[in-house]
Amino acid sequence: MLLLAHRGYHASVPENTLAALAAALALRVDGIETDVRLSADGEPVIVHDRVTPRRRPVAELTRREIELDAGHPVPLLAEVLDAFPGVLWNVEIKNVEALPATLAVLERYVGKRRLFVTSFRHDVVAAIAQQLAVDCGLLLAHRPLDIGVIIAACAAWPRIKAIVWDYNVVDETVLRTVTANGWGNYVYGAVTHAEHQHCAQLELAGLITDYPQYILNRQTG
Repeated sequence: MLLLAHRGYHASVPENTLAALAAALALRVDGIETDVRLSADGEPVIVHDRVTPRRRPVAELTRREIELDAGHPVPLLAEVLDAFPGVLWNVEIKNVEALPATLAVLERYVGKRRLFVTSFRHDVVAAIAQQLAVDCGLLLAHRPLDIGVIIAACAAWPRIKAIVWDYNVVDETVLRTVTANGWGNYVYGAVTHAEHQHCAQLELAGLITDYPQYILNRQTG
């Protein structure tokens, strides 16, 4: 099971910053999940929330304005990929507006970085899978009635090969169906030590977590 740090490791530094990403790598995780949005000046910024701490929409602000609201530097996608070349990057595209700028950056790194692109916007994932030779996954925060329908709908895009599940809806029967179809299962959102232990027993492809120490302690203890 791959261990990915969710927005870096941000126990003592702001999430999705270069400091948080460096802190995650210091723990020897396998990868980092990070988020991309588009700023008003057309930059693919590494930001999770739709609004800043001052409750202003990220999409209506320049990168500099976002940084002023956040109180810390906000990196660009290319900057994080350049800074940490040896890690698996799970790039989550937060909205369709960020797709063109993100695509333009990622195409420069195909074959040079380990990339795994995901989104709750499955049309965005399909666009990436159609245009770039990178692995892709569908984010799901619900338990579908028929996961087979979702998998079958992606037959035209063989690069889409994983589901990324919210821990709240993890269903072992559905996980087995995904695996039987040749796809991988990832999970995000585990919080407690017991939840992490549960994930470790599920034969997942990967776990995306804010608390990588719970798994690392198990592996090294």
